[in-house]
Amino acid sequence: MKTKTATVALAAIVAAGTAAVPASAATAKAAPTRCHTTDLKAGFATGDDAKPDMGRTGTQTQAFIWFTNKSNRTCTLSGFAGVDMVGAQKTDGTWSLTRSSKRPTKITLGRGDTTDFSINLLPVARSTPQKKKFVPATFLVTPPNETKHFTLKWPFGGQILKQDGATHPGTYLNPIGQ
Repeated sequence: MKTKTATVALAAIVAAGTAAVPASAATAKAAPTRCHTTDLKAGFATGDDAKPDMGRTGTQTQAFIWFTNKSNRTCTLSGFAGVDMVGAQKTDGTWSLTRSSKRPTKITLGRGDTTDFSINLLPVARSTPQKKKFVPATFLVTPPNETKHFTLKWPFGGQILKQDGATHPGTYLNPIGQ
């Protein structure tokens, strides 16, 4: 008879919506969701060790773009940013950078945390014919899985070998955190 009474009491508690929740489930936090453009600020890394060597022509160099979480919540970034370079010459137009073959990882950013990604660049000499060089002016940078972008002024000068139609260009981007 004790078993039947316990079963009836448990059924009444469940029906009333006051079922006990294990302590571990009650204290668990929801996993962070992805970072949105409005959660972030962005810029070029400009420290001496982060500047691309735009004067070393014919050899790849790297520029770094950072994202900092300016929101009051923890959020994640995973994948590739969208990067469109807008040229300074009338013949440059806009060049949407291709992605490397590197595998992305998920990065968790607390309030004020920063991560970055690199862009491999292939600089060329000033004497390169205009039609073979791209002169960067601004970069339109869109965080992964977002549609709104940041507009960043290119601070390093120089020019890049124009390979916007190439299958494997010497200028391309890497995933967030790499």
